[in-house]
Amino acid sequence: MAAKVYRPAAEVNLGPDSDEFYISPNVKAPRVAGLLVKIFVWILEMPIIGPMVLYILKKDNLINKLVQDAEIPEPPLFTATHSWEDIPEQNVCLTKPDLSPPERVQEAISCLPASLESTLAPGSPSSSLKRWTIRDFNRAYSSGETTPVQVAKRFLDAVRECSSPGLSMAFFISYNPEDIIRQAEESTLRYQRGTPLSAMDGILVAVKDEIDCLHYPTTGGTRWLGRARPCVVLAGKTNMHEIGAGTSGINPHHGSTRNPYNPGRVSGGSSSGSAAAVCAGLCPVALGVDGGGSVRMPAALCGVVGFKPTAGRLSNAGVLPLNWTVGMPGILAGTVEDAAVAYSAIVDQSQPSYLRPELNLPLLKSSLSIKNIKLAKYAKWFNDSAEEIRSCCDKALQTLHAHYGWETLDVTIPEIEEMRLAHYVTIGSECTASLAKYLDKLRRSEIGWDVRVALSVYGSFSSRAYLNSQRLRNRQMYFHKEIFKSADVIVSPMTGVTAYKLQNDALESGELDYINGAALVRYSIAGNFLGLPAITVMVGYDRAGLPIGLQFIGRPWSEATLLHIAFAMQEACKKNYMKPTVFYDLLKKE
Repeated sequence: MAAKVYRPAAEVNLGPDSDEFYISPNVKAPRVAGLLVKIFVWILEMPIIGPMVLYILKKDNLINKLVQDAEIPEPPLFTATHSWEDIPEQNVCLTKPDLSPPERVQEAISCLPASLESTLAPGSPSSSLKRWTIRDFNRAYSSGETTPVQVAKRFLDAVRECSSPGLSMAFFISYNPEDIIRQAEESTLRYQRGTPLSAMDGILVAVKDEIDCLHYPTTGGTRWLGRARPCVVLAGKTNMHEIGAGTSGINPHHGSTRNPYNPGRVSGGSSSGSAAAVCAGLCPVALGVDGGGSVRMPAALCGVVGFKPTAGRLSNAGVLPLNWTVGMPGILAGTVEDAAVAYSAIVDQSQPSYLRPELNLPLLKSSLSIKNIKLAKYAKWFNDSAEEIRSCCDKALQTLHAHYGWETLDVTIPEIEEMRLAHYVTIGSECTASLAKYLDKLRRSEIGWDVRVALSVYGSFSSRAYLNSQRLRNRQMYFHKEIFKSADVIVSPMTGVTAYKLQNDALESGELDYINGAALVRYSIAGNFLGLPAITVMVGYDRAGLPIGLQFIGRPWSEATLLHIAFAMQEACKKNYMKPTVFYDLLKKE
């Protein structure tokens, strides 16, 4: 099979009449779990046979042809960072450079719509989704309707019920009830004195077990990393796919996170626990880390908002360094408004003001006045999804046009599959390098079976494959910058399939399902590989009642515009939102 010879990026036609050939992922790997995945691991870890099998796998899945052995004219680009460009954004509030996090939160709150619909509207259908937002909690705390302590107690009851043998939702890896109550008591006292820290005071926030906080180890979803890498943790830690090496959220060590819309379905990964906890109503906001759609993908499968800002907008300090050029923190929230508030609280303003980009917050109260938004759509890529997803997302675009007059532009984004494979080589190589000092001293039996397969594949990538992947990154950076000259955002489904079945044979061994995995990550890659901001919002459901997400990918540093667009999409769709099967109203009167 001859390696691909790439022509210079500047010669590639990006218009709708382009002759570029779209390659749909043709993954050649059967689903295996249970005993079969163990046998496969033993084969891969054999001295001579293992490398031969890995070579065949990479050859059959086009990694050798499209990446490793390809001839690419561009030089490698090793990071996805972007220089600051002062691109005008509509209807934003430019924050002062030296505001504290509480001051930024207050600024964000002031940008939200003035009137709130009742989250528990009388006479509303019992099946409709009415989550409590940050402002709902803050208003209830300030009025004395409830207290952070009462909410914390109900939260702990809900977590215990979710963890019971009958449900086994596996949202959290660890949490400390005493510490949660202590924090809630301190918050309650501040509200009683009329001195809350900000609107976020007393708000329950879940944190993915890939981010350092006070009092608990960061395990990365493993049984061993917490011992090898001690640190401190702020609150309970949500479940995740082990070391982020999968898209399902199936974790044989801490339990497989189940989808609140249907506990028999996966929640997506790797920020599975964070997405599911927000979906189930346990907290309005959670933090995750997005290395290959790991925030946005589970957000779409669980029907919540997943927001990944521009690379560098949020600090990577305290994040497990699994993949340092593609991984970055992200936010999961029940609403776009809560995503905006959480974003304002954690945005990195630590650099000197003359080095960091300006911070715009979206004036969501005036989103209807945003005009002339142009959404770039690559039809062949957009349509490479399940029929129900494609139809639902098309209807969402028609709704945006009908409500706001926004236009959809037909474009070509070349080399989509090549970018996916280049990202896979990059994230795998960086993961292997970052964990090498631990893996050399570790017993293989401590690692999940599916992750052992991933690590075997990751370790087989050559330096030539890695360098060519960075050349492909350079090409894609050029393609996307050219598209953004005429479009404000690129639009796509968030996933190619909705949440698939969680099968019993995978619960203890994990599973290898690269076909569904490729469908889940199909639309995620540019956000990570190119460091672009991206957001997903729910736009409907499939016939089984499982959520469907639509994604908007923006120019570097255009977070305010993305939040505006996502908010407009949410407002157009939210009347049809349905309550998940597993849903807890934390403020329900007893």
